[in-house]
Amino acid sequence: MTTNKSSERTTYYGWYVCAAAMFIGFCATGARQSFGVFVVPMSDEFGWSRLEVSSAAALGVLVNGVSQPFMGRIFDWTGGRKLVLGSVALLGASTMLMALTFHILFLAFMFGVVLSLAQSGSGPTNMAAMMARWFRRRRGFAISMNSVAVSTGSLILVPLAMYLMQATNWRTAWLGLGLIILLAIPTGFLFFHRSPSDRGLAPDGDPEPPPDQTGRASPAIAGPLEAEVWRDSLRSAPIWQMSASYFVCGMTTFVMSVHFIPYAQSQGVSPGLAAIIFGFMMGLNIIGALSAGYLSDRVGGTKNWLALAYLIRGFAYLMMLTIPAPLGLWIFAVFAGFSWVATPVLTSSLTADVYGLKALGTISGLTFMFHQFGGFGSVLLAGLLFDVTGSYTIPFAVAGALLLPAALSAFSINERKYSVRYQARPTSVTASTSDLSLHLPYSAN
Repeated sequence: MTTNKSSERTTYYGWYVCAAAMFIGFCATGARQSFGVFVVPMSDEFGWSRLEVSSAAALGVLVNGVSQPFMGRIFDWTGGRKLVLGSVALLGASTMLMALTFHILFLAFMFGVVLSLAQSGSGPTNMAAMMARWFRRRRGFAISMNSVAVSTGSLILVPLAMYLMQATNWRTAWLGLGLIILLAIPTGFLFFHRSPSDRGLAPDGDPEPPPDQTGRASPAIAGPLEAEVWRDSLRSAPIWQMSASYFVCGMTTFVMSVHFIPYAQSQGVSPGLAAIIFGFMMGLNIIGALSAGYLSDRVGGTKNWLALAYLIRGFAYLMMLTIPAPLGLWIFAVFAGFSWVATPVLTSSLTADVYGLKALGTISGLTFMFHQFGGFGSVLLAGLLFDVTGSYTIPFAVAGALLLPAALSAFSINERKYSVRYQARPTSVTASTSDLSLHLPYSAN
């Protein structure tokens, strides 16, 4: 009895993996989200148009999207440890090299190609696939914790980048952000492993499923669309429904990552206040991400919560465009903050539930590619239309209006038919109700 109690008090190793992934997400994605801080000062120094800067940023979004399925494939092959650590090292180095920017082509190459390729290997999509391996019952929560780290990174690092730039200059600020990213490498080196089985564990730290009547271990529950290889997923509807919604998600988040602070300045808001509002929005992502993970795990109906998140973000865009700044910006920050990273959490969890884990890195990379395509188009369009009209109203209105069809696309997913959470365990399994409750979806435990 003493041994069992001691075992129950032992922290499941997956939470250490989750913590390491969170710190990497905090440093890496938070620093990348700071790009908007540098748009105006770099443009002023070099005489760049908003379209030129937007083109470099949009190239980064495109490269990140196109490379994501390939990075996901490498993740599936290798288990991810070497890929993630190598990518973080390259990300930190390329961020520091941004301080040497002297020409728009250098910016396009360093940020648009090198830095963005590094982000593909260590980004939230591969981290979500890693969490899906280590967690089953708590999958949504574990994925949401990584999104919390990304949001916290933006909450802290975007204002920090603005502070460093105002206290010194934009070159020193890039150096500082790169050093912060490199600090994340030791945590992944110490704690990352391919899967729970490498530590002699099962997902969530649960006991292995009870044996069937023949004495053999019971097979894990599989959904009707579980994919042995990534190509299998392309023959089913859910991946296209999620990808369509994710395209709009990318449109409505990346355009703000690059153009929110410049937009706020065009509305008469100071750069410092604009960075604080953006950071506040990222801070609210913590609540949104945790809520999304909890609702996905405990309440169910993941696609319904996904659709609601898109509707909330659409309302945020409406408020921003109809209420004068800074009040409209604060209202946008509140509602967009709750939905900003809730959609990646819910999409990643739903993808794992529908298509399984065997090719999850690649499949998640495919859906994320559409996310990046949307971001590429919106960032470029916003820069172009600003140069032509002197305003962000048209591109922001277009992006906001597309959130309604995105919500409808998510809502139309037949989750009850395809998600593993709704599949019954084979009747041949003879186990007590208490044992099964550890493995059935939406258990009260």
